[in-house]
Amino acid sequence: MHIRKYDFDYSRRTFIGKVAAGAGGGVLASLASTVAQSGEVTKAYPDELLSIEMYTKGKIKPGDIVNANNVDVVKELLDPICYKQIKEMGRRIKIREAPRDVTTMFNRKYLELTLKNNGRAKFDDTGNLWMDGESGKHWEGGMPFLDAKTGQEACSNISNSWGRHDYSQYPIPCWSINPDGTLGYKQNLIWFELQTTGRNDGVIFKGFKDKLRLNTALFTGPNDVKGSSFLSVWYYDQRKFPDLYGYFPAFKRVRQFPTNQRFEPLVPGMALHLTDAWGAGDPMLTWGNFKIVERKPMLGPQGGNWMGGYTDDWSAPFHGGPRGETFFEKTFELMPEAIVWDADPTGYARAPVGRRRTWSDARNGTMATQVTYDRRGQLYKQIEFGTGQMKNDRAVIKDAAGNPDWSWHCAQFHDIQVNRITLIRHYREMDGYKSLFIDDGSAYDKYMTTSAVARLGK
Repeated sequence: MHIRKYDFDYSRRTFIGKVAAGAGGGVLASLASTVAQSGEVTKAYPDELLSIEMYTKGKIKPGDIVNANNVDVVKELLDPICYKQIKEMGRRIKIREAPRDVTTMFNRKYLELTLKNNGRAKFDDTGNLWMDGESGKHWEGGMPFLDAKTGQEACSNISNSWGRHDYSQYPIPCWSINPDGTLGYKQNLIWFELQTTGRNDGVIFKGFKDKLRLNTALFTGPNDVKGSSFLSVWYYDQRKFPDLYGYFPAFKRVRQFPTNQRFEPLVPGMALHLTDAWGAGDPMLTWGNFKIVERKPMLGPQGGNWMGGYTDDWSAPFHGGPRGETFFEKTFELMPEAIVWDADPTGYARAPVGRRRTWSDARNGTMATQVTYDRRGQLYKQIEFGTGQMKNDRAVIKDAAGNPDWSWHCAQFHDIQVNRITLIRHYREMDGYKSLFIDDGSAYDKYMTTSAVARLGK
């Protein structure tokens, strides 16, 4: 039988060949080169990977709702837990046409540095990231591997700079839903991230060359957890665990905690653990056996989920589950290429996780979804993020240069074994804290020291 070179299965065969050869992204042309030259992905992929209508041969099109009745049409484009949520739990997702302009998938300064420093990221013999392979020459900003060819490179694109801003401040309401669909817990979380190296402004914050980031989590409600706060001091050497300090109002003092216990909730009832942050909540080199297992198209919430202008709190309505309040309403798009990679928790002898599988968007390196498996190899947990520009037809949030800014919009954490789901949303303002991406010079003293953690708790 004669196989035409550019038949409908050409992309699938190309992806299989690229994984076997350890090659980078793109089907018709190099994704990295195409993005660098044109700022879009059109020339890198055939039409069926750029259009959900063409991919499904007209069965699903932009504006359609995927639900239990038609989800089997796109089953191969979803992670296994998302498929189960739609097929069995009443979840639905809205489909939009995917943008081809990659500049809409980054915050502008981070993208500029990604293109400027493309090809200069190297791992040393310990697995740590440096510029041009020179130990001691810190990464100078942007996504390290525009054309990730290994699982560790895909991981580094997430873990090196979570929020892709030098400073981020997120007001986050957290809903934890019981298996019967009732609300188990509702907590208010303020999340602070301060990048110390690999910054967009090109400086090393306060000369902290041995640090990667500072991160504080503060609970502002309800009363039983109000004032509980945690400070993580991350090292540039990704073999080291962060220093973790916590303050609980009941004890009225700051305590240092062991940081290898990252698979437990910070406060009761949450399915969100330290290890889950951004899909790379642990130092990269405390995981190992990185491996790209597949490249393929995928449906994911990579844009269209920012609610600014629609509601004061940027929230979205709920639906699905036993009481109609288990999932957010979310929009998905066809990613022409997801990098599917595995890693094992080699630094955690007692971790309940045996393996995690992550789907990274080849266009911008962010995690779309992640599924973990327990030590028996059974499905354990799903982490699903939604990211994109903070822009819609009613409002836009701009950066200092006047460009539409970019961030995460929403996320869900689903422990499939006990069927508990925690939903979180990026809010405009909560309990006196606003959504911010600019540090006026006071963030470190306010939020990123042990004395600050104690002060926040009071």
